[in-house]
Amino acid sequence: MNRNERGQWEYAALIGGSAEEQLAGIKAASPHMYETMIETAFAGPMTRPELGRAARELATVAVIATLGGADDKLAVHVRAALRQGIGADELRALAEHVALYAGFPRGLTALSVIDRVLTEAGVPAPPRLHKVRLEDHETVVAQVGESGPAVLLSHSLGLDWRMWEPVMHRLAEGRRVFAYDIRGHGSAAGSPAPFTMDQTGDDLLGVMDALGLDQAHVVGLSMGGSIAQTAAVRHRERIASLALLATSDHPFTDAFENRARSGETDGMEAQVAPTLTRWFTPDALAADTWGVRYARERIRRMLPQDWTAAWRAYKGLDVQGRLADLPAPTLVLSGAVDASTTPEIMSGIAKRIPGSTYVELPGTPHQQTLERPELVADALDEFLPAAAEGDPR
Repeated sequence: MNRNERGQWEYAALIGGSAEEQLAGIKAASPHMYETMIETAFAGPMTRPELGRAARELATVAVIATLGGADDKLAVHVRAALRQGIGADELRALAEHVALYAGFPRGLTALSVIDRVLTEAGVPAPPRLHKVRLEDHETVVAQVGESGPAVLLSHSLGLDWRMWEPVMHRLAEGRRVFAYDIRGHGSAAGSPAPFTMDQTGDDLLGVMDALGLDQAHVVGLSMGGSIAQTAAVRHRERIASLALLATSDHPFTDAFENRARSGETDGMEAQVAPTLTRWFTPDALAADTWGVRYARERIRRMLPQDWTAAWRAYKGLDVQGRLADLPAPTLVLSGAVDASTTPEIMSGIAKRIPGSTYVELPGTPHQQTLERPELVADALDEFLPAAAEGDPR
């Protein structure tokens, strides 16, 4: 493979498509410029592994955005960044970062180009955000959808509302979908601690009150599922239906205390590896997918005192056997390869809620929405009621 062929290969791998076709205008205007790009740039530094392709595209988007005046080139590299697995939220955050260092005109221009490329690629706009004041802290609620039954999503310990973003737009077809940050997480970091599981259940109902929802279809994953059960035990009349994903109805007291203590003594960096290996499949970890990157950064940036408070609150979970007479329809959604809340644990929950529906998702680990969102969306879409098209309710 000569340098021209090597450059062509790297161009296709990095940018996508044929350099001959996509750079035909440059080649016609200056064959030497085209040759320099392919044989010097793409067959040279672009091939070197010290910077991965995704990192190179993020760097290129940042540099072009900072320089300004090259919106067409910026758009090319935003598309290439998407091709390399960079998430829409990462690109939007990059525009904000450019604004801080190169000024808001440059950052806003970059955001405009990024938004245009995302729209062309069929990536939906980000959810609308509401600030909500609860009894002793403030949180954020993300919303997608303006009509139909209300669905409220409660997230896993260590993450925030964004773990639901891969499924929110699909679920919002005929529904109003809300996802909030539980206390000690995301926008609610540093909320009063210690706290109890009963308080987290009251928080869920407080979010409903702030949104004007008498009832909601409540969906929770991991600790979020335990919070959903806690709310259902205390105020079952507010629960239109219950979907429990990768969760538990009883505490694993010693394991939870060990995780709390490790956060106190070892810090958050020490929590990353053991948590991610419980949450994701080896394939996802090797590919370093958006979901893995997001989860890694959320854990790494969590305040140790919030991590510790959450695990110690979780030790107080007290719902097992208390939902046997729950009148609301219940879905129990298990991941077939979940190493944390195994199918055995999840099927046990289903047995203790008579009339519930048990579904096992093939090839799915603990963090269901971050690794197999399409399967989760399919299962929830089938379970949750939706307004007919054109129905404003």
